[in-house]
Amino acid sequence: MNKKLALLILSDILIVSSFGLIGPIFALFINQDLAGGVLSAGIATAIYWGVKSPIQLPLSKYLIDKHKRKTQLLLIGTFLIITVPLMYVLAEDVKLIFLAQAVYGFGTALAYPSWFSLFTTYMDKKKKGFEYSLWSTSIGLGSGAAAFFGASIAKALGFRPLFLVVGAIAFAGFLILIALDRVENKKISQGEESIKNKSKVLNFSKIKK
Repeated sequence: MNKKLALLILSDILIVSSFGLIGPIFALFINQDLAGGVLSAGIATAIYWGVKSPIQLPLSKYLIDKHKRKTQLLLIGTFLIITVPLMYVLAEDVKLIFLAQAVYGFGTALAYPSWFSLFTTYMDKKKKGFEYSLWSTSIGLGSGAAAFFGASIAKALGFRPLFLVVGAIAFAGFLILIALDRVENKKISQGEESIKNKSKVLNFSKIKK
């Protein structure tokens, strides 16, 4: 498997699985710790999708598809995503949760089109089905395990320590993306240097003629 694809998949497993720790108990957190009620949990989810869905298409068309280094956009989006658990920790009422959900939606709208664009670039065209299945299976297993462990951690330690765990795991995924960006940047720099060298050779040849 392509080294860059392996880094991309590993980072996503960590980030998606870490947020899977929250999924089953998010509404309980809002209801119990913040006294926000079931309606507030529904509003929080609606804010996420309401931000993500409308802006994802224009971001993809006018920014992501035209950007040379998609790993940079992926890093920016992922950074926004990993700030969300910290905002949950600091939340004293549902207003900060609503803001966190908006940040989460924007970060996801920027990160995931970039991620999938890189995934299709790095994948082996002869093993597309297998590599996609490897990612999908890993995410499924990670999210399933996270749902169980997330509920267990919340029961034993409370919601806020759980959010710190989520943030730490997601940050590990972010660090992997930084490593990927450095590899990608090196490749692009080498490609640009190669083009410059070829241009110099062509110009020198023209001068000699």
